[in-house]
Amino acid sequence: MGITVAIIILAVVIFLLLAVTLAVRNSDPGGGKRASRKRNKDAATLMKEAKKKLASNPKDADALLTMADIHFEEGAWEKCFRTYEILIDLSPSHPQIPEFHVTLRHALAAMKLKRYEDAYKSMVVARTLQADQFDVNYNLGFLEYQRKNYEKAIQLLRAAETQEPEHIDTRRYLGQAYAKAKKYKDAINRLKSVVDAQPDDKASLFIMAQCFYDSGQNEKALRIFSHLRPDPKWGPQASLYAGTINVKLRRYEQAQLDFEIGLRHQQIPTDIMLELKYRLAAAYSRNQELDRALPLLHEIRNTNPNYKDVQAQIASASELHQNRNLQTYLIAPPSEFVTLCRKLTSSYFPQSQTKITDISVQKSEYTDILAEIETSKWMDVILFRFIRSTGQVGEFMLRDFHGRIKECKAGRGLCFTAGKFTEGAEAFVEARLIDLIPKDELLKRLRALSRR
Repeated sequence: MGITVAIIILAVVIFLLLAVTLAVRNSDPGGGKRASRKRNKDAATLMKEAKKKLASNPKDADALLTMADIHFEEGAWEKCFRTYEILIDLSPSHPQIPEFHVTLRHALAAMKLKRYEDAYKSMVVARTLQADQFDVNYNLGFLEYQRKNYEKAIQLLRAAETQEPEHIDTRRYLGQAYAKAKKYKDAINRLKSVVDAQPDDKASLFIMAQCFYDSGQNEKALRIFSHLRPDPKWGPQASLYAGTINVKLRRYEQAQLDFEIGLRHQQIPTDIMLELKYRLAAAYSRNQELDRALPLLHEIRNTNPNYKDVQAQIASASELHQNRNLQTYLIAPPSEFVTLCRKLTSSYFPQSQTKITDISVQKSEYTDILAEIETSKWMDVILFRFIRSTGQVGEFMLRDFHGRIKECKAGRGLCFTAGKFTEGAEAFVEARLIDLIPKDELLKRLRALSRR
């Protein structure tokens, strides 16, 4: 019994001594430093020996390789780039030089220095030496992507992906290459996996949203672009995309908000800023807020006088701002436009009785009003067409109008526009009972309504 107790006590003492020893060793702050100093001393010694050899023989391949590798490990990219370049030149006459090793590292150092042309040349050579190496496939794929050779980039990055499926950067650039090649499904799959692994990767998220947009998946794209609107870097462009989608979906108030959010950012690329202002001015004009649209258009002109049709937009907005009836004719809601067209119909023939029998609205393009007109000298059924456009009205529109006149069994037709009629349109109506009312005459009649 006493022996057993003694053995137990001895075992406990030994255990405690071991624990204390380990604790002291682990807490020694100099242990790691000593190892580090030893490693540094080794590198320093190797470098010193290499320099000594090179002093007597500048083409000592072993010494050059030692020096290049040390520079590479220490991140001295300029030095290792130059040294590996010397080794590449020596390799044909020095078979002991590991050609693939020095060529690959020469390319990697060039990439660190952003000497992409040098990197590309060396990486191509490295791939001829070893085509199944991950570092070669990934980095050469990245370089092909930068050179806009997207199909080559896809081929190389897919090979790298097969070799290391979990490598995030491979999936990132493969997804971006697929996006540039308009292979949106493959791009979305890769970029989604990148964003799932790294939610802060806003670039991949933005490109994924572009893929949704370009493939017609507007709602999915809109969710991402709306999420990115506050981002300092991606916010302006994301706001532009979000607003553009909302305009397509006829969510005009939301689109206006998107453009306004985009313009709140501090640093906006000039091209994005101009387009945001242009789209926002169009949104204000659509809402008949011309007093807000005009200052934006003037800002665009001051920055770039030749931007799109900004000069014409300023002239048009100024004219609309001064003529309420023309504003109603062109940009008011359909109900207000139809009310104005009814007034134009009723007032067209003075001292007459007008009975409107039918009104047909064709989206936002035009409105047809069929009316029975009676004067002291004649009575007839006339079809009025009011076209909401400041552009040219061609023969096709007049042929459609002529067919509608026959369908309604009207005696004649009157076609109004805030733009111009083409020569083809004018020639078409010469032998037909259709009168054309261009912008100048329309403006006179709109001004006459204002005076009534």
